[in-house]
Order: sequence, then structure tokens, then C-alpha cells
Amino acid sequence: MDHFHYKFGRLFAEEVEVRQIVEAVGTPCYIYSKATFLDHLAKVQQAYSPIGTLVCFSVKACANIHILRLLAEAGSGFDVVSGGELFRVLKAGADPKKVVYAGVGKTDAEIRQALNAGIAYFNVESEQELQVVIDIAEQDRRSAKVALRVNPDVEYQTHAYTATGQKQTKFGIDIDRILAIFQQYGRHPRVRLCGLHVHLGSGGKLTSPYVEAVQKVLPLIEVLRKQGLMIEVLDLGGGYGAEYESGSVPLPEDYAAAILPLLEGQGLRLILEPGKSICANAGILVTRVLYTKQSGSKRFVIVDAGMNDLIRPALYDAFHFIWPVEVPEELVPVRRSRRLLFEGLETVDVVGPICESADFLAKDRPLPRVQRSDLLAVFTAGAYGFTMSSNYNARPRGPEVLVDKDGFRIIRRRETYQDLIAPEQ
Repeated sequence: MDHFHYKFGRLFAEEVEVRQIVEAVGTPCYIYSKATFLDHLAKVQQAYSPIGTLVCFSVKACANIHILRLLAEAGSGFDVVSGGELFRVLKAGADPKKVVYAGVGKTDAEIRQALNAGIAYFNVESEQELQVVIDIAEQDRRSAKVALRVNPDVEYQTHAYTATGQKQTKFGIDIDRILAIFQQYGRHPRVRLCGLHVHLGSGGKLTSPYVEAVQKVLPLIEVLRKQGLMIEVLDLGGGYGAEYESGSVPLPEDYAAAILPLLEGQGLRLILEPGKSICANAGILVTRVLYTKQSGSKRFVIVDAGMNDLIRPALYDAFHFIWPVEVPEELVPVRRSRRLLFEGLETVDVVGPICESADFLAKDRPLPRVQRSDLLAVFTAGAYGFTMSSNYNARPRGPEVLVDKDGFRIIRRRETYQDLIAPEQ
């Protein structure tokens, strides 16, 4: 699953003891494992290797430029959703011909930026956006390839905020409108309408929605081709689940075994946009216990990381496995689960210092008894952790640290109070 493990009751990231890192950089801090990033990327690449597949890491999940650089060096492409993300991947040395650009609200400046960069495909999400891409391409005498984002109206069992493939969402174009759009724009000399894009959501735990989406889209591709329209690419997006709990999601080869038989012989280039399935278990958030307290029937563990550092529990009611960095050997977990069967645990809420009742990392969670200054590791925090962090309550964000075998380095320093006010001066 990843390269975070306990030895003699002490948590290690690859070959480095986590406490050693914390002593150097303080808390809260994000710690990443290089080996985990590369292992997870390689497993996806290998699973889909039987057909021509471009794996484009979803930058919104983990956007540190050092991480993007190591993924680019390992052959990854990138899925971006803003001009800032495009700027980041280009600074990381990414090949623009391996970049796809989604998002419902691309500005004119962002479209022009991507045209100038020469990206692989725009994933266009509305008819008006397509017309704007055409207008700007004609004005600037640029060429582009476009895949229309199809809304296949497939049910995707995840949190309501992360489901994107059904009708009544802001994403994509209803599948029954696609043919008419291709008929109107499909032969433009500068902007080649040559693909379909499907993204069902985030955090899925089943292969069946992807199978259903492909089964809905392939007949549409056949109709388009019969009308002389060249469809060369199918982008199946991302959303593949990460193991927030051990054994809770399909493996890359499971997804591939369900999807690839449908695409063999179709003459399509496949694009995938995995994010959390690559990076979630590549990172942990380490936080220090400030206080413990009893309030009525509730037991609280107050830590120095808050919802500004990791908003997923507050925003999505997301589960993150949390465990002390150091425990007696008999309390070392062999798997990550909501229900660990150890004796002597106490049920607590793990909460942060933010002045909001929504500021929690876990509620009613069984944990070994902890005390002031103990360290807790919040696992599976590499996706949508730091990228969604903020300076709420005027809190400087912590550092990001990358571990490589028996060494580590800071890849983003801890912010200072001066950093908070620098843009205001």
C-alpha cells in the first residue's frame, strides 16, 4: 500500500524514523514517500500497458513542483484544471504534449496560455467554451485538439460533493447533446474535435461505473465515426479510489481487467487522470498533541493541526486513519481500519486549534491513550491535503518533506508570519 511502517513500535517513512524528521522540521508537517509515488504510478502504467495509454496525474491532488518533477521523470503526463496548475507542470519540466486541461470555467487568458504552450487536449465542458477556444485559436492563429466532456449520467457511489458524472451537475455536456455539437464543430480547420472525456467523480470503490460509462460512450463513438468524424482519444478521467482503509478499493489491475476488454480493437488512445490513487498513501500529516480534556461525556485530543491543514474530514466527513507515531509493539496496527480490535483504547475526538466546531480530524475514534507532546500520524494525507490547505485564522502552513530511502529534504518550507502579510505590503 505504501512505504510507511512501524519498526519496534516507531513509525518510519521508508528508512527514516518519522520522529527524526519532526525534530528537524517541527509540526504540523506533511511527509511524503518518493517510493510510494513511483510505485503507485508504475502500477497504473503497467496495468494499462496492453493498449496505448497516457497516464496524466491529476495535479489538483498534490501540486508540489518537486513531486510533479519526479512524476514527469517517470513518464507521467498531467491533468490540469487551471492556469496556475499548467504553470506548475511546465516549471516542473513536463512535456506539454502530455498535458490535458479540464475545468468548467477556463478564462480567456488561461485558454490562450494553454494554446501557446501547445498542450495535448482541451477537455471542453460546454458549447460556449468550445466556441471561445475556436475564437481565440483563430485570433492567435493557433491549433488545438479538443475532447468534449461527456456527462454519461452514471451513478457513482461517493460523497455528493465529489460525484460529477450525473445530470444536474455543473460538469460536462449531456450525452444526448454530443452528436449535434460534433456535427456543428467537428470539421473546424484549427480546432480538431477528436475525442470524448468522461470523469465520474472522486473516491470510487467499484469498477462497474467505469464499465457502464464506457458501454454508453462506445456506441456514440461508432455513430460519430460513421459520419466521418475522427475520434482518436477516449479520456476516462480519474477518481479511482485510494486505500484510506486497508483493502477497501480495487487495485489498478482490477480496474484495467474490467475496462480494457471493452476497448481492445477500438482504435482509441486511452487517457487516464488518476490523482489520489497515486498520491494519497504517499503522504502523512504529523501533528503534536497540545492538550487532552474531558467535556461532558466527550474526550478530546487537541492537536496543532487543524482544518486549515487538512480540510477533508470537515468538508467531506472523510475518514483518515490516525495513530500515534510511537506505540508499544502490541499496539502496532497491521491494517488501517475504523474498527481496530485492541484492548485499552479510549474513544476520543481529535480536534484542532481553529475557532470552528467543524475543526476536527476524527470523531469518536478509538486510539491508544496519548498525552501532551505525543505525535500523531494522519495517514493517507498525500491527496487533497496540502493542496486544499489555507491560512485561516492567520495560521502559517507547515512544511512539505520528501523522503527518499534513508534521506529526506524539505520541498516546501514552513511559512512565517511575514509570509502571511507579504502580498498586502
